[in-house]
Amino acid sequence: MLSTGRRAKKESRARAYCSSANLGPGFDAFGIALDAFYDEVLITRLDGNEKRAAGNITISYAPDGNSKKAPPPTNPAANTAGLVVDAMLKRHAISDNIHITIKKGVPTGLGLGSSAASAAAAAIACDDLYGLDQDVAELVTAAGRGEEASAGMIHYDNVAASVAGGFVIVRPDDPVVVAQFSPASNLRFCVAIPHIQTPDKKTKVSRGVLPRKVTLKDSTRNLANASLLAASLATGDDTLLGRGITSDVIAEPARKHMIPGFDQIKQSAVNAGAKEVMISGAGPSVIAVMSGASKKTQQRVADAMSDGFKTAKTRCSVVICRPAPGAKTTNARMRKEEVARK
Repeated sequence: MLSTGRRAKKESRARAYCSSANLGPGFDAFGIALDAFYDEVLITRLDGNEKRAAGNITISYAPDGNSKKAPPPTNPAANTAGLVVDAMLKRHAISDNIHITIKKGVPTGLGLGSSAASAAAAAIACDDLYGLDQDVAELVTAAGRGEEASAGMIHYDNVAASVAGGFVIVRPDDPVVVAQFSPASNLRFCVAIPHIQTPDKKTKVSRGVLPRKVTLKDSTRNLANASLLAASLATGDDTLLGRGITSDVIAEPARKHMIPGFDQIKQSAVNAGAKEVMISGAGPSVIAVMSGASKKTQQRVADAMSDGFKTAKTRCSVVICRPAPGAKTTNARMRKEEVARK
């Protein structure tokens, strides 16, 4: 039963790309969407006789072909997409029974915004399902609720990137403010993903190693470095990148011990032609920024990052990618694929 009188569809699907957050000195404020991986979420309104009580949410996952993974939580109170949809339905006084189907494409626990991709796709699909027409800040605020499931707290840098696309700066106060920029077309990113075991609630663990106090000198330096990085990504002026100009002096030194061979990876990638090398989100993935790099240089950077992990006796996968667009509904495309399969 729909209590708002808004137009509602039977179902809606949406896709959201992975993201790299923090981006060096931009802790909890910077994020960039990457076209390396994506999640899709389908939200279906159930008829009244399909469930006993109105306002219930059920969740299932589409098969991903990886039987080694532990089953994700399907309890809405512990599920990224479930938390987002529940919050949106309550805010808009909607009491329908809902089923959420999640197709995971973003690898989990590796610093690529896996939970944020599901949260962003859920927010877009729910918004489309009920014609809510929320703006970007409202969608990001809703999607941020989903981060409680993985990080134990709300934060907005990954979800802002996955919702809006491109490079984002987010102010996490109330109200949330999001600035979005389309990065220069010649930017490429090389993401090295180590094959290591990560702890449960990895984001929460990685936050636990951060310093409790920061000196004024380090705070000022990080502010300046973050401003230069934002200016470069927003304007395409790559003269502001490189030589450690935009290095993080607060979170990275505290977290890098959690990534095998990080210093060697960073130096090798810079020597191979990368402009900047940073921890992706809370890690353990490492992301290199390249500007105007040829395919040959891109491969050199990828090989250098792989070799850097090898020095720490760690295997890794490497993905070269571009900035991704924001989350969008995929209803028409998915219907065509379903018809083609039949």
